Amino acid sequence: MMHARRLADIVRPMRTAPTTTSQSTGRPSLVADRLRGFGPSIFSEMTGLAMRHNAINLAQGFPDFDGPEIAKDAAIGAIRAGQAQYARMIGVPPLNQAIARSYARRGFPVAVDPEAHVTVTVGCSEAIAAVCLGLLNPGDELIVFEPFFDFYTAGAAMAGAVCRPVTLHPPRQPGGAFWFDEAQLRAAFTPRTKAIFVSTPHNPTGKVFTREELTLIAELCERHDVVAISDEVYEDLWFDPALPHIHFATLPSMWDRTITLSSLGKTFSLTGWKVGWSVAPPHLSACVRAAHQFMTFSGATPLQHAAAAMIDHDTAHPGQHRRALCNLFISNRNLLSRTLREAGLDVYRSDGTYFLMADHTTVSKRLNLADDRAFCNYLTTQVGVAAIPPSVFYLTPGMGTNLVRFAFCKKAETMHAACERLAKLA
Repeated sequence: MMHARRLADIVRPMRTAPTTTSQSTGRPSLVADRLRGFGPSIFSEMTGLAMRHNAINLAQGFPDFDGPEIAKDAAIGAIRAGQAQYARMIGVPPLNQAIARSYARRGFPVAVDPEAHVTVTVGCSEAIAAVCLGLLNPGDELIVFEPFFDFYTAGAAMAGAVCRPVTLHPPRQPGGAFWFDEAQLRAAFTPRTKAIFVSTPHNPTGKVFTREELTLIAELCERHDVVAISDEVYEDLWFDPALPHIHFATLPSMWDRTITLSSLGKTFSLTGWKVGWSVAPPHLSACVRAAHQFMTFSGATPLQHAAAAMIDHDTAHPGQHRRALCNLFISNRNLLSRTLREAGLDVYRSDGTYFLMADHTTVSKRLNLADDRAFCNYLTTQVGVAAIPPSVFYLTPGMGTNLVRFAFCKKAETMHAACERLAKLA
C-alpha cells in the first residue's frame, strides 16, 4: 500500500536538487531531512532568472500595479494612529469582524463568529503551514490534486504526513476544462486519510471546480470522516457567470468539517501585505491556532486595521472591485491566449485565478528543448519572458513536463509588451 512507504518515497523532490554543501563555506548542508528534498523555491528561481535577463516576469503571481487607495490610506492612518504594538494572536477585532461580515454576505451556512471562527494569519501561506502542523500527525495521509501549490506538500512534510496525489488532466477536447478521474479520487481515500486540500479557483490550472465535482468530494469527505482544507484565495477571481466560485463550506454538511483559507492579497492586489485568515468551526479553528501562536503569533498590526477597512468597503459595495479587476484579467488572458496559440502552443482554458496553462510540445520540438524547465529557461533568457515550469507541482513522475504556466495579473501595457516578445516564438 502507498501509505506504508516512507515519506521520502511519496514526497519526492519538488524543485531543483539542493546542493549537498554550502557554496559559501563548503560545509555539508544541515537542512532537516524532511525539507531537504524541496530545494530552492521555483518562484524565487524564475524571478531571479527574469531579473538577471531583464525579462518580463509572467512567472511569479504578483501584480505590477498598486492596490486600492482606500487600503493604502487606511494603513497610513493606522500607523499615524499608533497601531504599532502586537496584535491579538487571532487578529485585531476590527479585522475579525470585517471577515465575519464578508463571509455572511457570501452565504455561509452559519453566522460566522469573529472570535470563535476567524483566525488572522501572515498571509494564506502561513495559514497553510499552520493547518498542516496543527491538524496532521506523522503518518496521516493528505490528498492533494496535482498540479498543486507547492506549499501543500511542504506543509505535509513539516508535519510528517504522506501526500496522495489525484491528477488533474488537461482537457480531453478543445475548450474543455481540466478534469480528474473519479475512480482515482475514490481510491485516494484510505483509513489513514486525515484531510484533503481543495483549491478552487485552482492554481496553477485556472480551473473552477463545478458544483458536481465539489459535491462528490464533499460526499467522500463525509463518508470517510475527512477534513477539507479549502484554499480559496482566488475566491473573487472567476470569469464565467455560468461557472461561479462555490465556497466548499456552504455545501450540505461541510461547514463542520471544512477549514476555509483566504487572504487579502489576490482580491485586492496587495500580495506583499501578507494578511490572510482561516474560517472554521471552533474544533478546527483550534488546530490552526495551536500552530499559529508559535509560528508568527500575529502579523503587522497597522496592515490588519487597513485590511479591515478594505474588506468592509468591499462588503458595502459588493462586486464593484471584483468586476473591474476581472475585466482587466479577462482582457489580459484573451490577449495572452491568442498570442500563444499563434506562436504554436496549445492553450488551455482559464476560468479563474490569474494563471494560464499551455502545452509547449510543438514549439519545444522545433527548438530542440527537452522539457518544461528547458522551455522556461529558453523563454526567459532568449525571448525575454519568464514563466513557470509546472512539473514541480506534481508528485507523479513525468507529469507536467509538456506544460508551462503564465501569470496574467499585470497592467495592460505589460501584457502587450510580453506578447510582443512571445510572438517571436512563431
